[in-house]
Amino acid sequence: MHKKLYLSRSDRMITGLCGGVAEWLGTGAGLVRVLTAAAALFSCGTVLVIYLLASLVVPKSPYGLQ
Repeated sequence: MHKKLYLSRSDRMITGLCGGVAEWLGTGAGLVRVLTAAAALFSCGTVLVIYLLASLVVPKSPYGLQ
């Protein structure tokens, strides 16, 4: 069974994308946030644009699924 990627409703700081990716990967949200921030710095903002676009495209987690 494949897991679906959702924006996290419970583990969010800005949009819930990093929390959702962490749930999807089965890892800690702090690690995903640090890696995302580092990638955004080293990519001259490209990762930031991808983050914002993904936050608009990825659906929010259903209420029963947390």
